[in-house]
Amino acid sequence: MVVAGDGQVSLSNTVIKSNARKVRPLGKGDVIAGFAGATADAMTLFERLEAKLEQYPNQLTRACVELAKDWRTDRYLRRLEAMMIVADRETSLVLTGTGDVLEPENGIIAIGSGGNYALAAARALADSDMDAEQIARRAMKIAADICVFTNENVTVEKLGKDTKDK
Repeated sequence: MVVAGDGQVSLSNTVIKSNARKVRPLGKGDVIAGFAGATADAMTLFERLEAKLEQYPNQLTRACVELAKDWRTDRYLRRLEAMMIVADRETSLVLTGTGDVLEPENGIIAIGSGGNYALAAARALADSDMDAEQIARRAMKIAADICVFTNENVTVEKLGKDTKDK
């Protein structure tokens, strides 16, 4: 399982930071999460998801559904502006502030401003001889070439092994 994220943080049409770490392991290292949207909001969601993972160990989908319920019903959480990708060895999910917990048909997910570009590129490369990390890196490069809100400063996390390319 591989999750990749760029490092660009933008405010309107200004780059505020180019080396943010939007992808990280959670729990005991058996879950990877990535975010798009407001950084402080995403950090709050990371903390809440870690608590749910402790409450529901080895049940990523259950933990995500419980987080989504809280996100929709809690007055404070409802105002958070972020999306998350979470994955373990068997499951990949997208979590949204509207309470969606979405699992893709083909295991490829992308979010954020460059997400659609990265998703299209990854789907096109999925039938190639490239491994998951190579596909993720190439898809992020393609997204960065197209989207002005995406850069080539990519962080890649793999379950069981941490690989960073900055």
